[in-house]
Amino acid sequence: MPKMAVIVVGAGSGTRFGGDENKIFAHVDGQPCFLKSLQLFVNREDVNQVVLVVSPADMQQMKTKFGPNLGFMGVKLVEGGAARHESVAKGLAAIPEDAEYVAIHDAVRPCVAAEWIDGIFAEAVKTGAAIPATRVTATLKRVSSQKIIEETVSREGLWMAQTPQVFRRDVILKAYADVPPADAPITDDAQLVEQSGHPVSILESDARNIKITTKGDLSLAGSIIKTLPQPKRGGQMGAFEEAKW
Repeated sequence: MPKMAVIVVGAGSGTRFGGDENKIFAHVDGQPCFLKSLQLFVNREDVNQVVLVVSPADMQQMKTKFGPNLGFMGVKLVEGGAARHESVAKGLAAIPEDAEYVAIHDAVRPCVAAEWIDGIFAEAVKTGAAIPATRVTATLKRVSSQKIIEETVSREGLWMAQTPQVFRRDVILKAYADVPPADAPITDDAQLVEQSGHPVSILESDARNIKITTKGDLSLAGSIIKTLPQPKRGGQMGAFEEAKW
């Protein structure tokens, strides 16, 4: 397997989550959410660097409270930008030269099994750009600002994107070299790669790979994690497995 660099993005404001503290620090299964997400990658033999991108407002807390632990794990801490794609661009600037592929993952998406990561890494090596996604199964309604249904939208061919999204290094760097103006916000990295002209393949994923958006998602994520196949013990995080974060 080629060497992968992983960018874990936690620089969002999390306005829908509420509260005074960024949701990346909220506890899932006894640990901060961002730490659970980092643990998905730091022990993998095919990952040669993990980069954590956080907002300027959270840098001091991250350095003060978690800096020594991030250093022990080998995680590089990077200050993000005003928008998500700006934060990812700063993360891309921090990856090592020998990384052949780049995986970009949400810091608030901690419910990922190692075998799912194996699958999306392999798919990206095969196609150059791949994301995990699930089929849309619910009935979709387009609703007005007055919360009146305007139409029922066909779900045929619709998928919900997840992370980690994985790209060959040259593919993602080309996509970020000239970010085109967009009428809609750039919400994921596959969107930029699509606009650059490179096809992005889909690997059917699992609905348990949820993104923490509201406080109610925390208990759900904690329950989901208990259903996932557990990675082998040992590795860089061993000294902190019993730590009280």
